[in-house]
Amino acid sequence: MQVLVDSSVWIDYFRGGGNSDKLDFLIDENILVINDLILAELIPFLKIQNQLKLIGLLNFVELLDLNIDWEQIIEFQHKCLRKGINGIGIPDLIIAQNALQNRCEIYSLDQHFKLMKKPLELALTEE
Repeated sequence: MQVLVDSSVWIDYFRGGGNSDKLDFLIDENILVINDLILAELIPFLKIQNQLKLIGLLNFVELLDLNIDWEQIIEFQHKCLRKGINGIGIPDLIIAQNALQNRCEIYSLDQHFKLMKKPLELALTEE
């Protein structure tokens, strides 16, 4: 199964954080994917730091198409709110939708995904 790697994991990885081994494994197994939303979160900061090599490497990761279904995003937010899960941002809902559409797991250090796991029936990669 492919794994959609969220920006929180990439940021931790670039900083030499404690989750590097897991991402190295996903890279070695060639099962990680990314989307334009995650790239849009990462690339501006990498440009500021003049990390052109990292930007180039990210552009070699398989890219999932974003097909945003706004009605489904609204339904996702409604499900979360009904379960008392507040403060979920639209970008996280779009990432969740993208993973579900492509039958991917999500690998994120963002706690929002753990909260959304059950109501949205997300598959998460364990840290």
